[in-house]
Amino acid sequence: METYLRMADLPYQNYFGGKLSAQGKMPWIEYNHEKVSGTEFIIDFLEEKLGVNLNKNLGPHERAISRAVTKMVEEHFYWTLAYCQWVDNLNETRKMLSLSGGGPFSNLLRWVVCHITKGIVKREMHGHGIGRFSEEEIYMLMEKDMRSLAGLLGDKKYIMGPKLSTLDATVFGHLAQAMWTLPGTRPERLIKGELINLAMYCERIRRKFWPEWHHEDDNTIYESEESSDGSKTHTPLLDFSFYSRTETFEDEGAENSFSRTPDTDFTGHSLFDSDVDMDDYTDHEQCK
Repeated sequence: METYLRMADLPYQNYFGGKLSAQGKMPWIEYNHEKVSGTEFIIDFLEEKLGVNLNKNLGPHERAISRAVTKMVEEHFYWTLAYCQWVDNLNETRKMLSLSGGGPFSNLLRWVVCHITKGIVKREMHGHGIGRFSEEEIYMLMEKDMRSLAGLLGDKKYIMGPKLSTLDATVFGHLAQAMWTLPGTRPERLIKGELINLAMYCERIRRKFWPEWHHEDDNTIYESEESSDGSKTHTPLLDFSFYSRTETFEDEGAENSFSRTPDTDFTGHSLFDSDVDMDDYTDHEQCK
């Protein structure tokens, strides 16, 4: 969800209170005191309210493919990653887990949180059905999904072609776990080995939309056709609680060529505390 907001160049602020939506799910957003839960519903809501559309270059056939792949990733590949993260690779996950407060009980608290989460994940996977298979079978299903994504991507810049689509936010959000949060596991070995085009794809999106996600000791060699930019110095943003891509990157096309501040649309309306006038958007689109 956060990668989608960056791709669509929509300012946002994160809250880490852990509160779930009315449906008991994450992610959820609040816009003008209106709460929306679920990635698909959030994207539909933002498209209607703000006029953004990352899929405007896709035809009906491509949109159908995009939705099918999205559901494969969200409803199938997701669970194999959850298994690797919270069941098979739990000890490594516990080392990476960050808990506020610290103190002498932080290690114990991490252990408790991880094992509670492991139990929840196993129960949910059993209800889904995928958790009823053996470890080897679950990893076989994961590999099939990853190979399907690699085949679909091929040597293209993005999944559906030369331009971004909503599908890229979905795919990156899941593959990023295999790239950077599952050290030494089968999905990491696969993405950084045989399916190297997926690693290049992840690195491409990370550098473009997550400029502060950079480490001086990052010795990755997964370059893309934009590798000439790889030597540029990435300046971390000072305030990670608020993000806007507007003044960080050049826009890819003229569709976002209007001038605005990070927290307003092209009409000057605030994206935080006032609804965007969709008539203005319509007029703007007609003038282009």
